Amino acid sequence: MTITLLVVGKTDSKDLHDLFRSYENRLKHYIRFEFQVIPDLKNSKNLSKQQQKEKEGVSILKLLKDSDALVLLDEKGKQFSSIEFAQMLQKRMNSGIKNLVFVVGGPYGFSEAVYKRAQEKMSLSKMTFSHQMVRLFFVEQLYRGFTILKNEPYHHE
Repeated sequence: MTITLLVVGKTDSKDLHDLFRSYENRLKHYIRFEFQVIPDLKNSKNLSKQQQKEKEGVSILKLLKDSDALVLLDEKGKQFSSIEFAQMLQKRMNSGIKNLVFVVGGPYGFSEAVYKRAQEKMSLSKMTFSHQMVRLFFVEQLYRGFTILKNEPYHHE
């Protein structure tokens, strides 16, 4: 199985980028991980929130294959403990999915079409984080999940 993290917009912070890359490299020992960035919309100040969500949604859906399982990182999604997240990953791997795609949307969330395409919504917290921080938190939790599944000493309960 491949896990893909698809995000809208780039990260300006070199420090966050470097930390993200560190966890991305660690993941190579466990699973094939891909990271894709959808560029920020041009002239977004001239677009309504709804228009931005629609345009971003088109870009997100273009990158998906019919066989991809889609999980949206969304504030209204289900929350997992780290162990529960690891168990969810194991179930997905056991199900035979070829590509599990997690998406971090733009500043206003997802279009209705993207919500309809998704199989699941997942929340990292009740708190709101910047999109740049969400990337780092997610990739760290993904790494943590695999160390839990392999009974490695990274996670302490």
